[in-house]
Amino acid sequence: MFLIASILTFAIYFANVLSGAFTGTTFIGDVGEMLVLLAATVLFVVAILKREADRNKKNGG
Repeated sequence: MFLIASILTFAIYFANVLSGAFTGTTFIGDVGEMLVLLAATVLFVVAILKREADRNKKNGG
C-alpha cells in the first residue's frame, strides 16, 4: 500500500517536471514540488521498512 502511494506521488512529481520541461508551465510551485517529492520519499522508506520488518518476522528474527 505504501509502495503504491509512493509511486503515485512520484508520478505526480514527474508529471509536473515533464510539464515544465515541455510546455514551460507547471501545476505545482517550487515548494509544492519539494513537498510532493518529500512525501514520495517518506512513503518509499516506510514501505521498505515495513517489508523488511515483515521479512524478519517471517524468518523468526
